[in-house]
Amino acid sequence: MSLYEYEREGDAQSLIGVLDRSENPEIRRRAAEALGQLEDHDDRRDIVRALVAAAESDEDAVASAAIDALDQLGQDAIESLIASMADVDFDEGAADWARAKAFTQALSAEIPELRMAAANALGEVGDADTVPRLTNRFEDPDPRVRARAARACGQIGDARATDALTGLLSDPKAGVRREAAESLGRIGNRQALQALLSLYQDDSEVVRRIAVAGFGKFDTDRPVEALVEALGDPSPAVRRTAVYALIELLANVPTEQSHEIRETVVAELSAGDASVVEPLVEILEESTQVAQRRNTAWLLGRVTEDDPDRAVVDALVDALADDDPMTSQFAATSLAAVGGDRVERKLLSVAEDRDAAADVRGQAVFALGKVGGERAKRRLETMLEETDDETVRKQTFSALSKLGGRDA
Repeated sequence: MSLYEYEREGDAQSLIGVLDRSENPEIRRRAAEALGQLEDHDDRRDIVRALVAAAESDEDAVASAAIDALDQLGQDAIESLIASMADVDFDEGAADWARAKAFTQALSAEIPELRMAAANALGEVGDADTVPRLTNRFEDPDPRVRARAARACGQIGDARATDALTGLLSDPKAGVRREAAESLGRIGNRQALQALLSLYQDDSEVVRRIAVAGFGKFDTDRPVEALVEALGDPSPAVRRTAVYALIELLANVPTEQSHEIRETVVAELSAGDASVVEPLVEILEESTQVAQRRNTAWLLGRVTEDDPDRAVVDALVDALADDDPMTSQFAATSLAAVGGDRVERKLLSVAEDRDAAADVRGQAVFALGKVGGERAKRRLETMLEETDDETVRKQTFSALSKLGGRDA
């Protein structure tokens, strides 16, 4: 079988054999890359052991691919490499300080991929005492290392990194500037905010987008004013980034602040602006974070103009079945706020779907009580006669009352 077939079949042992014994460095490199895709494989221990051996080989291309593969497999895999190189034993009870010490040593490794992996691991450990060593890597000749070191500082969240991260905002590589900006947002002190505000004054759309993305990492309301201003940026790309950042910020701030911020945002948003509405739809469809989906479902009903796009209605209707009851409720109230013929038709389809969950049908009926017309009233009357589900019956009776009551 070929290397491609081993990869397609997930044949870890054959890929390990190629990595161990092939005389062709390019073939060994490709085998290492393929092994990095098998994170949930039953032979994980053998995969990690083989990649560690390859990472310590003399062939730079193979070693780099093996390190990348270990990094993809997770922190425990990269710890195995660093433990081997530092000649220490990371058992399950190993203290964080011991891990941090070994990772810090690896920050000076000759292979840039290993320096990147060490920075990643230090961010996961979260030891504030490693911040000075991480900021030293901001001078690394490899921009990938600078970016990973900046990200690790943000994960640790120690304010001592603020000055050095501010300096990285002028790095020649946009990826490094982005990581520095987001890490400043995670640190979230006033100095970090001022640095990002200065960045947002730049004439470059790319630079402004980087600053706005950083605003979204705060867990306070400090950058709200700047984000609201960014919603009116002349660049649609910056406005889209501002929407994503606002949703992220709303998920980060304490619950008691989120409602006030939502109201402020709604007051500033232009109803129907595609650069605002489209990213909200994307977030509702793709995000797996409850707080983000909840806030997005609420906002969509307030920033969508009459006769909404099909994508908006479909996303909100799908959210009626969300596992989070609050998201489902917000989706229903947003559909009620949007209204229109398309909304009524979609809600009736859900309400009459006997295979749908009762609570989902109930949310659809609730919204119909707000937006339905004569068509909805007639069909809800039929539902009331035919359904045996008590939840649906109660919601249907309530909706009919709001629509003028049952006909005699």
